[in-house]
Amino acid sequence: MTDLLDYDDVIAEFDPVMGMEVHVELGTNTKMFCGCPTTFGAEPNTQVCPVCIGLPGSLPVVNEKAIESAIRIGLALNCSIRPSSTFARKNYFYPDQPKNYQISQYDDPIAHDGYLDVALDDGTTWRVDIERAHMEEDTGKSLHIGTTGRISGASHSLLDYNRAGVPLIEIVSKPIEGAGSRAPEVARAYVTALRDLLKSLDVSDVRMDQGSMRCDANLSLMRKDATEFGTRTETKNVNSLKSVEVAVRYEMRRQAALLLAGTAIVQETRHFQETDGSTSAGRRKETADDYRYFPEPDLPPVQPAADWIEEIRASLPELPWLRRARIQQEWGVSDEVMRDLVNVGAVDLIIATVDAGAPVEAARGWWVSFLAQQANTRGTELADLPITPAQVAKVVALVDEGKLTNKLAQQVVTAVLDGEGEPEQIIADKGLEVVRDDSALQKAVDEALANNPDIAEKIRSGKVAAAGKIVGDVMKATRGQADPGRVKELVLAACQ
Repeated sequence: MTDLLDYDDVIAEFDPVMGMEVHVELGTNTKMFCGCPTTFGAEPNTQVCPVCIGLPGSLPVVNEKAIESAIRIGLALNCSIRPSSTFARKNYFYPDQPKNYQISQYDDPIAHDGYLDVALDDGTTWRVDIERAHMEEDTGKSLHIGTTGRISGASHSLLDYNRAGVPLIEIVSKPIEGAGSRAPEVARAYVTALRDLLKSLDVSDVRMDQGSMRCDANLSLMRKDATEFGTRTETKNVNSLKSVEVAVRYEMRRQAALLLAGTAIVQETRHFQETDGSTSAGRRKETADDYRYFPEPDLPPVQPAADWIEEIRASLPELPWLRRARIQQEWGVSDEVMRDLVNVGAVDLIIATVDAGAPVEAARGWWVSFLAQQANTRGTELADLPITPAQVAKVVALVDEGKLTNKLAQQVVTAVLDGEGEPEQIIADKGLEVVRDDSALQKAVDEALANNPDIAEKIRSGKVAAAGKIVGDVMKATRGQADPGRVKELVLAACQ
């Protein structure tokens, strides 16, 4: 079992240094260098051609939309856009890399020297400097056949090249120093802010669960009196915001234990284990020289016109944090409440629900209470719940119209989350609409009063609060489909 040092002891002895590499699949209709579609989940090896599987004689052609998206990302990250950037061949062998090299950018990436200011949990801001954002193509995907889905213990592996050639932007931070005990929080906050920014730019769906946004977390430790960085590890393909924080914290504790025991850190890639939050050794990490970069001979330099860059700059949307500041003022909520909404990923969902017609308070209530509980129970991010803001707004409208009680509305929303259809269809199929027939309600009230003569007498003597027991019995008898307010009116009228 891997030895881990207590976190407080790590901070007492070492300063962490991080470097974040985030790969983002662009939401283009076709691949980076060919016309193959990029639809997620297609049958294996149905979205391939000679170019993306690297057949001899095939020639790549750059996707203009991918270049535009790269420029949008670079500008939003406060980067300089290079007037002329080139592609290179990055040579390495993976089974899922069909050409045995990857077309990427090396010496002169399209965007460089930027920054992103991110908000931490207490409202303070941390600036992460961006070294570069460069264009490249994705690899294919290996499917390991066995009980675990991993290569260890698999009987054989299958290769799906549908993903090979999908446009990627890799965003590389400069070393993040000085975070101390907050390093894991800074890592999570940075990836969170980056995801929000990319989503607002409409360049990617940033679905970490589907691999369209993947984070590689580099970490090294320096002794308090050291002047040089320590040896780093690179935890690959971390695929959730929480996992980014967990992975950084684990590596800090693991490396510190090794260093204090006199064991050198190996420069290597590591795999994050979702089950227990640990990391395990992958492969020794190559240096840039090992990749034998050389200019891609089949692609000319990318030279975006200055007026096109400015046109793209002018089209950038309101940045997420500026939008939140404006929304916070409009909603009239405190900084603390807004931070909580941001931390659970509810802001954009609430905005979209309000845009779909729901009042702010109702929209906020659904997303931060019932739906947040559902996300926690189902082990997913709030934004990844299988329900749309429009569907939530519809449920809110049905409650406001008196067609659903809050309890019935929760049943409807749960059914939507379970994939049973649209709210109206679920109500019809399950017979969940509020009972509006006073004769049926009166019958249930009379039966409840007859079964509770002592309670009925208390109500008649003026103890109105006692009506709650009768209302509860009627709600139970009608399977929650009665309007509690109307039931109470009928109870009090019957006891006059």
